[in-house]
Amino acid sequence: METRQQTGPNVFLASCLSRQTVALISNQWTPLILYCLEDGTMRFGQLLKKIDGISRKVLTQALRDLERNGLVERVVYPVVPPVVEYSLTPLGQTLIEPMNALRRWAYGHLGEVAQARTAYDHHEHTPIQEEVAAIVQQR
Repeated sequence: METRQQTGPNVFLASCLSRQTVALISNQWTPLILYCLEDGTMRFGQLLKKIDGISRKVLTQALRDLERNGLVERVVYPVVPPVVEYSLTPLGQTLIEPMNALRRWAYGHLGEVAQARTAYDHHEHTPIQEEVAAIVQQR
């Protein structure tokens, strides 16, 4: 039997950088931060106000991850108190179109997802499914 050697990225391999990139952009907060910065530069406090439900700590970590991966640029102005601004890099700007497609899909399918969730929640589950669900909720 002949085996073929993988020549390009393979998102199914844990060691592949493509998987790490997918994990970065599929983080719960990354699309929201990118949506905010799509229209231009913002300060930390502005981002914190605009993104409901995110903590200072989580926003800080998400921005660091995005900066580390070349998607966001952080500029610190040497004034008192310090002023820090965030904007998309050219690489980050390449994600605007795919992220907007994701947002359009989400907006366009809100009702269907809600109906599926309701149907699932009202569906009678087998005893083993209920047992597994109870165990998962305990964790």
